[in-house]
Amino acid sequence: MRHSTDRILTTHVGSLPRPHDLLDVLKARLDGEAIDAAAFANRLQQSVADMVGKQVEAGIDIVADGEMSKPGHAVYINERLEGFEPRPDADMGYYKKERETFPEYYEDYFKRAHLGGAIAPSAPLCCVGEIRYIGHEALKTDLENLQAAVDTFGCAEAFMPCAAVTGVGFNEYYPSEEAYMFALADALSEEYRAIIDAGFLLQVDDPFLPHVYMDKSLDEAARIAKASMYVEAVNHSLKGIPEEKVRFHTCYGINQGPRIYEPDLPDMIDQVLRVNAAAYSFEAGNPRHEHEYHLWETVKLPDGKLVVPGVITHASSVVEHPEYVAERIVRFAERVGRENVIASTDCGFSSQAMYKTEVEPRIVWAKLKALCDGAKIASDRLWG
Repeated sequence: MRHSTDRILTTHVGSLPRPHDLLDVLKARLDGEAIDAAAFANRLQQSVADMVGKQVEAGIDIVADGEMSKPGHAVYINERLEGFEPRPDADMGYYKKERETFPEYYEDYFKRAHLGGAIAPSAPLCCVGEIRYIGHEALKTDLENLQAAVDTFGCAEAFMPCAAVTGVGFNEYYPSEEAYMFALADALSEEYRAIIDAGFLLQVDDPFLPHVYMDKSLDEAARIAKASMYVEAVNHSLKGIPEEKVRFHTCYGINQGPRIYEPDLPDMIDQVLRVNAAAYSFEAGNPRHEHEYHLWETVKLPDGKLVVPGVITHASSVVEHPEYVAERIVRFAERVGRENVIASTDCGFSSQAMYKTEVEPRIVWAKLKALCDGAKIASDRLWG
């Protein structure tokens, strides 16, 4: 994993808006309709190439496939793991306090956006049997498409985002939650290792660790114990993978909304830094979390590690001014060292595959251009 040795490098968190004609076929597949497999494969490959090309044009250094093949963050796991069945009526309790405090807002929000706006209904997955990884062919296609695009555009570095073990449904089969998490870790490690073996960086997406700190039913001791177990399971899934190939991304799951019950990064930084990764990605480009750069005045970033803060946000359609993006980057550089900062986004712009994303696609690309322009300004200030 490269460091910002002579300028601030840029990346993003992973998901990007899918083309509507690709969404048509993805939706048909999810609905069980017959599709032209060859035509779908060609369109998927072209979509990945287009996404990588647009990233390069915007100035992104470390690119991804935009999650073109996936119906949604974590949702795609349903197609890659055996041992689960959907439970449409299950309530996982996510954002409970937030939903209770702002019921009218979130009733509307979850209908038109988030999972409610996705191309196909998403139901929580219940583990009812032994977990086994079965996604080899789908993963092979993703890796080949990304490699072809990287070769076409001459990208020096690329990553592939994957769900963390903490975000895959709930358990009715294994004797304990810990046993369930470690079984998931063994299965998902097959996907993780294949990504590394293909020559890409692995990004582990974990918006679920913060939910431990949002769960008011847990006292402090129980919260620490559960968060610690989550991290141990994530590290088990990364066993044998060089940490210099791993990015760990944590966020809060909701894009637009009040978001007043999200934990502050200082609440959970000790657990985040325990993850065996070389880089830590987190939200820092929105009004709920921008102030948290002060954290790095008292917390020392471990030697050799990187921070990948969001310096533009997915939670607003306002296009950040490059000068302000540069200010955000410099704040981190002054606290952890310029070589240890990679500029990024708060989260993905299309964590679920949907026709109408919360941030319109043309605005997404304008925001990514502002990210890269801001990184150039910051580089001038930091290197002269």
